[in-house]
Amino acid sequence: MDYQPLLEQIAADVAPLVGGGTPAEYIPALASVDPGQFGMAVADLDGNVYGVGDWRVPFSAQSITKVFALALALAEGGDSLWERVGREPSGNPFNSLVQLEYENGIPRNPFINAGALVVTDRLQTLTGDASSELLKFLQEESGNPELGFDAEVAASEHEHGDRNAALAHFMASYGNIDNPVPALLDHYFWQCSIEMSCADLARAARFLARHGLRTDGSRLLTRSEAKQVNAVMLTCGTYDAAGEFAYRVGLPGKSGVGGGIVAVVPGVCTLAVWSPGLDPHGNSVAGVAALDRFTTLTGLSVF
Repeated sequence: MDYQPLLEQIAADVAPLVGGGTPAEYIPALASVDPGQFGMAVADLDGNVYGVGDWRVPFSAQSITKVFALALALAEGGDSLWERVGREPSGNPFNSLVQLEYENGIPRNPFINAGALVVTDRLQTLTGDASSELLKFLQEESGNPELGFDAEVAASEHEHGDRNAALAHFMASYGNIDNPVPALLDHYFWQCSIEMSCADLARAARFLARHGLRTDGSRLLTRSEAKQVNAVMLTCGTYDAAGEFAYRVGLPGKSGVGGGIVAVVPGVCTLAVWSPGLDPHGNSVAGVAALDRFTTLTGLSVF
């Protein structure tokens, strides 16, 4: 299928929303990003990539990297990870401490910050260098060896990372963190600072549409594990607005406060969209609308 005309129609349809919302203000390096940008890309299973707008402009992937870290942790260490992190929607803000205390240091899912810290901790134990292994994987799957960390964003995350430090120390007090907290936070902040474009993200996520198969044809995840990752994306991937996202879009998706969202149509294609203006839940205003238009116009969803 030639997705180009469709993407151009979607870009025109959502143009009035671009610039709406507010870029992430709690990370100064993100607050200064021009909110008037919009890009969208589709990667099919044959290797074709279609795009519109600012689809080749790199941006801070932020929480979208949690999907890839989860996949690597499952690939390297198997499903024992689920003994340390749940698979249920949180219903609370992504950096909430309250739920952890009620649930004895076990995060509700791998996409809230506490859960992502556990996943990164596990990946650090398995690989010895979680952030570098993740970056290498993304370079390979996207076909872009130039992908890298944004030092300014990482420094900004460090400077304003007290809440994440509190989450990590709290879980460590329950024995749910294996590595030294300062080292874990360092890898986590570098992970979140990785810069990718819509084209990069759409390519890199194709293994989730290919039931676990990587770009080179090798298997990263079993079909069951790929299904698990997609399922958790659908129910937990867009902070505490996952129900609304499933209702409007009907696809597994993961957003980041950099304004990006990656979404998966299993067996068909992957999508990535970016526009920095966020709604109150931390999801891109124009990005959610664009994915909504895609599934409405094509009829492609998991439902």
